[in-house]
Amino acid sequence: MNQEAPPLDPHPLSEYVAWAGGRNREPLLGVLKEKLPKDSERVLEMASGSGMHINYFAPHFEHLHFHPSDKDTEVFDNIKDLAAQQGNNNIADPVHLDLTNPDTWFNPGPEKSFAVIFCINIFQVAPISIADGMMKCAAHLLKDDGFLLIYGPFQIEGKFTTDSNKEFHETLSSAGVIEWGLKDIADLKKAAANHGMELKEIIDMPSNNFSLIFGKK
Repeated sequence: MNQEAPPLDPHPLSEYVAWAGGRNREPLLGVLKEKLPKDSERVLEMASGSGMHINYFAPHFEHLHFHPSDKDTEVFDNIKDLAAQQGNNNIADPVHLDLTNPDTWFNPGPEKSFAVIFCINIFQVAPISIADGMMKCAAHLLKDDGFLLIYGPFQIEGKFTTDSNKEFHETLSSAGVIEWGLKDIADLKKAAANHGMELKEIIDMPSNNFSLIFGKK
C-alpha cells in the first residue's frame, strides 16, 4: 500500500524527501545495475542529501567505490551514520561540493577520475542555472568514457508529459519559491553542449520521471 505523501519539504532530512526516495530507489537500482561498470571504479553522487540513496545502492555493487558529496555539510554526519549502521565499507566520507562554486570542484587526477556521476531529484527544487555548473563539473571530474545520470521529473520542449507532472509543477510553484518547478530537458541539453557534454539517452521511469544519461562528446 502506498504511503500518503508528507507535506512538501525539500530539506534533505525531511519526511517528504525520505518518502520520495523510498518510492524511486528500486527503479533507479534497476537502471544502475544495467549501466554501472562491472570493473572496480569510482562513482560520485552529487547532492547526496541524507545519503539514503548512496547507502541503498552501495551494497549491490561491492566492487565499486562510492563517493557522496553535498554543498550542505550539515548532512555529512547522517551520511556517515547510515554507512556505519549498514556496514557499507565501499562508501567514502562525504566531501563538500557546491555546483555554484568551482573552488570546491576538487581535482581528482587522471587516474582517479569518476566513471559515473549521478544526481537524484535536485532540479525541481533548484534553479536551472545549476545545470551549467553541473555539466562543467561533470566534464571536469568524469573519465572520457564516463557518464552523468540525472534522475527526476522534467518538461520536454516546454511541455508536461503527463497531467500529474503538471499538477506537481503547480504544487511546487505555489510554494512561492521562484526556482521551484519542473525544468526542461532542453535547458539541460544546452548547458551540456556548452561544456562538451551531450544527452546520450532518455530512460522513462515510473511515476512519470526520467533518467537522463549525459556523456562527453
